Amino acid sequence: MKLAPLFAALLLAWPAAAAAAAAAFDPGPAVGSRVPPISARDLAGKPVTVAGLSDRNGVVLVFVRSAKWCPYCQKQLIDLKAAKAPLAERGYRLVALSYDSPEVLTRFAEQREIPYAFLSDTGSATIDAFKLRDPQYKPESFAYGVPVPAIFVISPRGVVQAKLAEEGYKTRPPVDVVLAAVDGLKK
Repeated sequence: MKLAPLFAALLLAWPAAAAAAAAAFDPGPAVGSRVPPISARDLAGKPVTVAGLSDRNGVVLVFVRSAKWCPYCQKQLIDLKAAKAPLAERGYRLVALSYDSPEVLTRFAEQREIPYAFLSDTGSATIDAFKLRDPQYKPESFAYGVPVPAIFVISPRGVVQAKLAEEGYKTRPPVDVVLAAVDGLKK
């Protein structure tokens, strides 16, 4: 009989513990903070800046693991084709970044008819600057240097306006959630 109060207390505490665990996963720069400089390059090998990537209201920067071998990333990148025009209407440019080489990203973009920009971060310097490197991969792994998947809505001045990230690499925010995040911003 003494277990009943303990069991009841555990049941009452579980939602709060689950919420705290979910809130604990918050990769990369915080909302309201400035993003670090971007050292990734466009597919022509040219350096980029947040201001240069931005449309009038900013940029939606999508960090993906790999367009070459990650089926979850490939699906997300294909699904995001539907977000380019609505984001442009809202004044945001859509850009995806991975540790893949420019050749891999160019091939993927051409084969899948991706209409938005890609950035190659082959040394993972931008991934590291954003503190997104996935720690589960060691230097001997082909996946060493990949980011945890995350989406940042960034102002032209480099301030994080919104952030979307799911714990684990298999679940990605759908296009409607990305658009809702942008629509929820105060202009």
